[in-house]
Amino acid sequence: MSTITEITAKTILNHVKQPDTWFGLKYNMNLYRGCQHQCIYCDSRSECYRIEDFADIQVKVNALALLEDVLPRKRIRGTIGFGSMNDPYMPVEREYRMTGQALEIIARHDFPIHILTKSDLVLRDLDTIKEISRVYAAVSFTITTTNDDLAEKLEPGAPRPSARFEAMRCLADAGILTGVTMMPLLPFLEDNEENIRQIVTRAEESGASYIIPAFGVTLRPGSRDYYYQKLDQRFPGLKEKYIHHYGDQYQCSVPNWQDLNRIFQEEITRAGIRSKMPVFIPEKRSGKTHQMTLFD
Repeated sequence: MSTITEITAKTILNHVKQPDTWFGLKYNMNLYRGCQHQCIYCDSRSECYRIEDFADIQVKVNALALLEDVLPRKRIRGTIGFGSMNDPYMPVEREYRMTGQALEIIARHDFPIHILTKSDLVLRDLDTIKEISRVYAAVSFTITTTNDDLAEKLEPGAPRPSARFEAMRCLADAGILTGVTMMPLLPFLEDNEENIRQIVTRAEESGASYIIPAFGVTLRPGSRDYYYQKLDQRFPGLKEKYIHHYGDQYQCSVPNWQDLNRIFQEEITRAGIRSKMPVFIPEKRSGKTHQMTLFD
């Protein structure tokens, strides 16, 4: 059971190393520390981030005031990312509504956004997201399997993939740019042809414009320890397979990634879905506001 405490932050918007070729971000923002979704593979548990217990949630209660102060002073308008270190729509958001209020501030200052989430709670803020989409708004759902039972073992605190696809359909029907981040794709658990085909098919049915893939998982001290502990509990014998195949590698690509990528490319071509998303190009505040920049 996680504990929830309130803290004050010194800053709220961080610059993203440019160019961000994956998500098109200029800034990222974390309104909370820790995450209640408790995905067993989460890289945010890595020792380098110095979060003692990732299940405990810290709420940055002054974050909205910081955001209101800093946005008017930003000379460059660029996409603000939600969800780099935790899910902006984990259960605590229902009570604190930090993400919802931050979106309202961003809407007033005409900045673009990209939300990465595993939760259908994002639909609560659909009206605000539609307002922001006049500049640019994207919502990406992390989906690594369409199997709700498997997802419950991998992402025990998150809404099931079926709920995410339903939310995606609602967003697409409302005219919001939405798609899938198919990452990580866990070796020996999700790296099969059937899973790839099912994800693309469900994404197509749900109105996805893009699927951003990563054929593997990253593991480093802290996150690797936790992942292996959960593999022992939920998939006995699989940890030894990882150790034999990857050792202490950080980047653990699925063994058959070339074959899976070929199948993936065939499937998205059939479905008319892109493997890259249209992004907002950063601009000076005095310049004319872009809509989204289309694919090359």
